Amino acid sequence: MDLLALMQPVGRLHQRSMRFAMLIIRLQRTGRENIPTYRIAVAEKSNPVKGGVHEYLGHYLPAAQPPVVEVNVERVQYWVSKGAMASDTAARLLSKNGVKGLDRYITRYAKRKSKNAEEVAPATPAPAAATPPPAEAPQA
Repeated sequence: MDLLALMQPVGRLHQRSMRFAMLIIRLQRTGRENIPTYRIAVAEKSNPVKGGVHEYLGHYLPAAQPPVVEVNVERVQYWVSKGAMASDTAARLLSKNGVKGLDRYITRYAKRKSKNAEEVAPATPAPAAATPPPAEAPQA
């Protein structure tokens, strides 16, 4: 029998187990208009944002005063150990709330100036306004 014939997936379940599933921890928006709430979910990257979730890890309520973040830290660590990547926003939110090891998923903002560049650059005084030469008195 041909080796390629043996490697061909058979049926839908077999196809699913054969492909590489990239997992991502991301925010899933819920709530009403102008009152956002978010679920922190683990899903395959190729799945739609609102579907195909493996597990909900917590929620984020930015409209509450103060904003509420509830996360199951043990489950986040479990999924990261299994190879799940966090989206930039989810990584920032989780790292602020005590989850360690998500710094590698946080990307820096593009137009942020470094603090050292401001200190090193000497302050240049503004050029003085050019004064017109004094008008000469008419000669008689």
